[in-house]
Amino acid sequence: MNAVAKLLPSSAPKPSAFVVRFALMAVALLLIAPMVLSDFRLSLLAKFLCFAILAIGIGLAWGQGGMLVLGQGLFFGLGGYCMGMHMKIVDAGPGQLPDILTFSGQHESLPLLWVPFSSAWFAIPMAILLPMAIAALLGAAIFRQRIRGAYFAILSQALAGAFVIVLVGNQALTGGTNGLTNFQTFFGLSVTSPSDQRILYFVVAVVLLVVFLATRELALGRYGRLLLAVRDDEDRVRFLGYDPTRVKLVAYVVAAGLAGLAGALFVPVVGIISPAMLGIVPSVEMVIWVALGGRTALAWAAAGAVIVNTAKTNISEQFPSTWLYMQGLLFVVVILFLPKGIAGAVENLRALAARRQPPPAISRLTRRRPRAPAAAEESV
Repeated sequence: MNAVAKLLPSSAPKPSAFVVRFALMAVALLLIAPMVLSDFRLSLLAKFLCFAILAIGIGLAWGQGGMLVLGQGLFFGLGGYCMGMHMKIVDAGPGQLPDILTFSGQHESLPLLWVPFSSAWFAIPMAILLPMAIAALLGAAIFRQRIRGAYFAILSQALAGAFVIVLVGNQALTGGTNGLTNFQTFFGLSVTSPSDQRILYFVVAVVLLVVFLATRELALGRYGRLLLAVRDDEDRVRFLGYDPTRVKLVAYVVAAGLAGLAGALFVPVVGIISPAMLGIVPSVEMVIWVALGGRTALAWAAAGAVIVNTAKTNISEQFPSTWLYMQGLLFVVVILFLPKGIAGAVENLRALAARRQPPPAISRLTRRRPRAPAAAEESV
C-alpha cells in the first residue's frame, strides 16, 4: 500500500478550507433554500438532491475507479420499488390489497413477493442491501473476467434495459408501464401535504450531507488511493500484489447502495416510481450529470445532478420541445471542451489566476547582501 500511496499523493484541500465549504453548503441547503423557495420549488430541489446522492456513487465508481456505469437505473429502481411496495401496503391498510394488485384481478391475497415488504424493518434495509447484493454478484462475475472499458459500460447498460423489461412484463405484480403511483403516506407524513413535504426535504438534505462526508472519507483514505491506482494502471497494481477485482468491486457495490438509497427517498418525494425512470436513457442521463459537474470531484458530481435537472425543469417550462436538443448539445460540449466538467474549468481558472499574480516581494531579511569589493576584502 505504501508504494501505491507514494505514487498517488493526496490532492485533498486543507481541512480548514473544506470545513468552510461544507458549512456553506449545509447552510445553503438547510437554511437558505427553505427560506427563499416556494413549496413547489423546494419539492423539486428535494427530487434533485435524491439524484445528487446517486451522482456521488457514480463519481466514486467512475471518477475514482474508472468504471463507466451506464446501468445505475437498475439499482435506483430496485431501491425505489422496495420502498414503493412498502408504502402501497401501508396505504392499503391491514388485511387489504394495494390498489395496484386489485386492478389486475389476479390476486385474492398479498403475493409472496410483496409479503416481506409489509415490514419497514425489511423494506428499508432491502432498498439499500438488495442493490448492493446484486451489484456484488454482477461485479464479481464481470471483474474476474477482467471486463472493463466500453465492454463493461455496454454490459451494465444492458442490465438496466433487461430490468425494465422484467418490470413491464410482470404487470400484475409491478404495475407494468404505469409503475407504482398514488402514494398517500410515508411513516406518518402525508406525501401530498406541503408542510410534510418540507420535512421530507430536510430528511433528503441531511442524508445527502452524511453520504457526501462518508464517501469523501472513503475516497481520501488508503482505499481511495488504491482505487485511483487501479483506475490509472490496473496491471501495475496487480503486479504489486493487490487484487484489482476486490478494489473495484467495493466501489461498484457502494455506488449501487447509494443508487438504491436515492431511489428509496425519491418515491415519497415525487410520489411515483415507474420503468420509464429506470431504463437505458435515464441511466445515460445520470452519467451526463456527473460528467458536467466533474466526475473526479464528488461535490461537483452532486452539483452536476442539481444543475442539469434545474436547467431541464426551467427550459422545459419555457420551451417544452427543446430540452432533448439542449441535452445532446450539452453532452457534446462536455466531451469536447469540458472533459473534466465544471470542476476542471474551475481548477483551470484558479491556475490561470495564480500564474497572473505578481511574484511576492523579496523581504529585506531574505535579500542577499552584495559582496564587498575585492580591495575591501583584502584590507580586512
